[in-house]
Amino acid sequence: MTQPPLTIGLFWHSMNSDNLGIGALTVSNVEILRRVAAGRGRAVRFLLLTWRDPRPWYFEAPDIEDHAFRRRALLRPGGPVGAAIARCDLIVDIGAGDSFTDIYGRQRFTDLWVSKLRTRLAGVPLVLAPQTIGPFEGAGARMLARRAIGWTRLAATRDAPSSRALEALAPGASALEATDVAMGLPYDPPAPRAPGGPVRVGVNVSGLLFNGGYTGANQFGLKADYPALIRALLGWFHARPEVELHLVGHVQSRQNATEDDHRVGEALAAEFPGARVAPFFGAPSEAKSYIAGMDFFTGARMHATVAAFSSGVPVIPMAYSRKFAGLFGTLGYDHVADCRTEDADEIVAKIVRGYEDRAALARDVARGRAQVEARLARYAEALGAVLDEIAPRADASAGTA
Repeated sequence: MTQPPLTIGLFWHSMNSDNLGIGALTVSNVEILRRVAAGRGRAVRFLLLTWRDPRPWYFEAPDIEDHAFRRRALLRPGGPVGAAIARCDLIVDIGAGDSFTDIYGRQRFTDLWVSKLRTRLAGVPLVLAPQTIGPFEGAGARMLARRAIGWTRLAATRDAPSSRALEALAPGASALEATDVAMGLPYDPPAPRAPGGPVRVGVNVSGLLFNGGYTGANQFGLKADYPALIRALLGWFHARPEVELHLVGHVQSRQNATEDDHRVGEALAAEFPGARVAPFFGAPSEAKSYIAGMDFFTGARMHATVAAFSSGVPVIPMAYSRKFAGLFGTLGYDHVADCRTEDADEIVAKIVRGYEDRAALARDVARGRAQVEARLARYAEALGAVLDEIAPRADASAGTA
């Protein structure tokens, strides 16, 4: 017998973020939830609960309602955020992938924690979708994070370091180590190409790192001068006669020049004639489909490298935080350049070796991808168990949080 529909709130997902990584997480997680619900004969509708963004939605989704809010609405009791939470049978919180930490400052941590508190006060079951957990550098943040994890029906991580952090914070939590759900983002595989053509090399240049972070002063503590590193790397590839060089943005913003990869790519293309600038993508799957057409890829936006890895492209991620090595290392893929501890010469040499030995990298990618499906299946199974435990609320319009 078909059961009544469920209403699932999606905290910190987005259908119109300039950061296509957050979009990839959203599209992928919604698809997993749809499949899990359908397998149990449950219709489902989603309420999108996140910061407001000016960009149009990636595509129309009749089963997703937009309940984007301004920060003051999240912090104020009741109001539209409380009314939306009260309609939900379940809240799934993905933490924008890596924001459940205090390293990005007190304001972001407060927002992420308050969303969990309001879910708790409303009596709505809470699931943490696969994400980076921590680090929590302050004692107060660790205490609050411990409490929030204790409120969950399921807390899923996407890497082993996060699993260790979760175990240290809340040993009794119902925990699961999965992987990044964007590994399952749908895409269009590239058309076959005739042998003997150019080698397509994709480079993602982070506008944020290129501009020194939000502070403009090497906010992320990179060992190398990032713009000089990028120019050295592009110079090497530009000089290779067999290479067709593509500059691929994955955070593309018409409003925020500090974060925008696209305009940095355009400026660099002028310095390296013949380099191609990827289009301004309308949706995360468009970006992944483009990246899937590369023969080799490197970049500092993690979800650009996730798109490469999960479509079988040999890739050297350029890490600026522990989330890179955690995610890829958990899958047995250790080919990561660390921009915090390695200098420009070391990073360029590592990427060049990866390019020259890209056939071996492709084999390692294939071995890592073999784990992805099983890890996402375990996450879906755990979600199914949660759905089996909950029933639609008798009066979804009652109460506020």
